Formats: sequence, structure tokens, C-alpha cells
Amino acid sequence: MNYYQVGKIINTHGIRGEVRVLSTSDFTDERFMPGNTLYLFDKGELVKEVIVKTHRKHKQFDLLSFEKLEDINLIEGFKGFDIKISEDQQQDLEDGSYYYHQIIGLDAVTLDGEKIGKISEILAPGANDVWVVKRKGKKELLLPVIDDVIKKVDLEQGLVVVDLLEGLDD
Repeated sequence: MNYYQVGKIINTHGIRGEVRVLSTSDFTDERFMPGNTLYLFDKGELVKEVIVKTHRKHKQFDLLSFEKLEDINLIEGFKGFDIKISEDQQQDLEDGSYYYHQIIGLDAVTLDGEKIGKISEILAPGANDVWVVKRKGKKELLLPVIDDVIKKVDLEQGLVVVDLLEGLDD
């Protein structure tokens, strides 16, 4: 079975078993809804299946607690673990919408077909996502995910066609 990362346990929070999670999911409220099953991984290995008991936001983190792990002593050993969901927990998206894991790793090319680099991460700073493109011998390129810039996403070809508007590549 395939698993997809939705967060990372950064630290504990309080003494009642809450953990501070840095989310990497585009559907945080859905992923961390009480009653949902999550999978904890350490160094790529599945360690434990957990059920979300509580979820709340605190500053830039999500705070989670898990059923049967409501004590700091029970949860402390999971610091640094990755939180994942199984492939069958993903819903179908409408056309033109993508999961982060579908975009990361795609090649970014210009309208002329010139390779720019690979999309290495996705930032969600506000109004729209920003795709980070790693380039050889140059600094990273930040592409706002707007119709004027992202012209086509082709998952089968493994590429994204972009229009490098003036000022994007300075």
C-alpha cells in the first residue's frame, strides 16, 4: 500500500498527550478530523496506526491528540515521526486540482519547452500556493500558482508548462 505524508510531529504540547504537528497537507481540517486513522512512520518504516482524538490550531502548528495515547509519557517517543495517510484515504479531486505529492517532482518547462528545473516543494503563504523550482547552478525559482503563470499540468508527461512573466526570474 502507498502512503502519503500529511505532517510531521515536531514536539509534544502539554502533559495530556498532545503533539505539535507541522502540516504538509493541503486538506488539514479533513486529514486531522477526530476519528480519522493516521499512520506514524520513523525513517520510512510504519511504526504505529493511530486514531485522532482531538485537533486544534495553535499559532502555525496543528495540535493533535490520539486515542489511547493521552499522556506525555506515551507520546514523547514519537517526536520527529512522519504522519501519513493511506492511498485509499484520498478523495478524487475536481479537474484542475492536484494533491501536493502529484506536483512535487514534476519538471517545470517554459512555453517554448525549455527545462527550468524540478518542483521541489509547495508553499502556502496566503492567497495562492507557490511552487518552488530547484534549478542547477541558479537559486530556486518561486512560481505563484495562478492562471497567468501555470499554463498546463501534465501528470502523464511529468511536467508543468509555465509562462515566466517578467520579474519572476530575477
